Amino acid sequence: MGSPDTACASYLDPILERYGYRSVNLLQILREAQESFGYIHPDAVDYLMLKLDIPRTKIEGVASFYSFLHLEPRGKYRVLFSDNITDRMLGSQALMERMCRNLWAEAGKITEDGLLSVDTTSCTGMCDQGPALLLNNIALTRLTEQRVDDICSLIRQQVPLHAWPTEFFQVTDNIHRKDLLLSEGFVPGAALEAALHRGAAGMLAELEASGLRGRGGAGFTTAVKWKSCRNAPGEQHYVVCNADEGEPGTFKDRVLLNSYADKVFEGMTLCGYVIGAKQGILYLRGEYRYLLDKLNAVLTRRRAQNLLGKNILGQPWFDFDITIHLGAGAYICGEESALLESLEGKRGTPRNRPPFPVTHGYLNQPTVVNNVETFAATCHIATAGGACYADIGTAKSTGTKIMSVSGDCARPGIYEYPFGVSVRQVLEDCGATHTQAVQVSGPSGVTVAAHEFDRQIGFEDLPTAGAFMVFDRNRDLFEVARNFVHFFAHESCGFCTPCRVGTSLLRNLMDKLHNGHGSPYDIKEIENLNQLLLSMSHCGLGHTACNPVLNTIVKFRPAYEARMLHQEFTPAFDLDWSLQAARQMTGRDDNLAHLSNTEPLP
Repeated sequence: MGSPDTACASYLDPILERYGYRSVNLLQILREAQESFGYIHPDAVDYLMLKLDIPRTKIEGVASFYSFLHLEPRGKYRVLFSDNITDRMLGSQALMERMCRNLWAEAGKITEDGLLSVDTTSCTGMCDQGPALLLNNIALTRLTEQRVDDICSLIRQQVPLHAWPTEFFQVTDNIHRKDLLLSEGFVPGAALEAALHRGAAGMLAELEASGLRGRGGAGFTTAVKWKSCRNAPGEQHYVVCNADEGEPGTFKDRVLLNSYADKVFEGMTLCGYVIGAKQGILYLRGEYRYLLDKLNAVLTRRRAQNLLGKNILGQPWFDFDITIHLGAGAYICGEESALLESLEGKRGTPRNRPPFPVTHGYLNQPTVVNNVETFAATCHIATAGGACYADIGTAKSTGTKIMSVSGDCARPGIYEYPFGVSVRQVLEDCGATHTQAVQVSGPSGVTVAAHEFDRQIGFEDLPTAGAFMVFDRNRDLFEVARNFVHFFAHESCGFCTPCRVGTSLLRNLMDKLHNGHGSPYDIKEIENLNQLLLSMSHCGLGHTACNPVLNTIVKFRPAYEARMLHQEFTPAFDLDWSLQAARQMTGRDDNLAHLSNTEPLP
């Protein structure tokens, strides 16, 4: 490649200038360097060491943490098939094998001519239009055997991506039910004008009256977060939008950003006004790279409309702007403190808390971190008032919730409901029949069996970040849980030993059962692992890693029993077992201490 000072300068200097030669932007610099060259060359690492004045270990440590960054060559065409359970249900594994056969490729390796590398990735956020893959970090949807054959032909001919058929890259919103957030007619600037009329304290009061809680899954009261940050001392205050929805089965934020970006950016600007921030950052998951240019165009338009930048809406004291930071394939960065570490150009390792981001967040300054859907909801509170918003939903779960519905149903896609809707109602609306189970809130959430379908979506009963994965009577819930366990083992950041080792041991136990070598001892070991992960893991990934296994052991135990007895298991909905499990259960799914009382068959 030549001398670092000569060969690298042509493509690295413009990137470094754009990011101000600041190491805090290291992840973005590395990402763009890879897009320019194909991978992060050792000479590029040398050059960045000199220009950013940081050690090689930091650069390589960051690059090795993110699955979309590479320190060694990859194929000119880098194909990643989505390995989410819903993609598998649609035949993604067979399609990947077909591509490997057609192009003489081996999964996980580069072809001898350097043309192609094929592998898997956890979830592309395209669960409603799968099977899907990422090609050089751009999403392709609705794969079929014919489409895979066409892709193989284009790769053989080395056709550049911009010349490929546009329908290959088509991503649709698939909105089937609209309510408050997905309604039409939002006028950019209307929420800001209403907030300015009320004043910052008045807007905060409306937010308190609304009862809005965070939509990212934890459900923390939004007004308390904003108020705490507003009152925290600091040189600067920051607003961060968490758009890193990496939970398998969740894709609602993709739709909000694609078609309702004005609401999201206006909600961020509202927050900046209330807490006194001048800078906002949207952390966009790497799988949504295709949205980056479109979102930047929206930001440019909003600046031209005087809704971003200096003197917003003619107010000389109101300065606020937003930049977009693109992730690089790390599920753990959906955790807010890991996200902040990533924003600062580091590995996405969750921080110890306290202190919390509202007092010590981005660059150790007071920071509000909220979800895409949360920021969009604040616009309606600004325009209609907190009391009006609080009238929607339930007493403890006000407003609406957007559900990402996928799996065994006729109409997968986006559904928005007032909080309090039953699981049964969602199943009816999406055209699901013969449903055996629903996974609410993704792998880290709750497996809901048929006898529980009258349970309600809401913080009082079934809290959710939005995923709603449907499994009919033909699905083996053991294999569903095993897929989730593999996901957690793959996505563990490796920082703490309990999670790094515990998720691997859990994966090995599930594989042992899958291979017909399991015993009742393994069920007890899974319980022991759960207690270890709950008590000693550094963050929520380890705390929830056993959830899908524990839930399915209780509610779909025959799938486990057959494997412990070394018998062939035929997936089928067993109403007698479901009702028996319902009688045995002594509490909700977050209290599975009774698990050991359901003894395995002799």
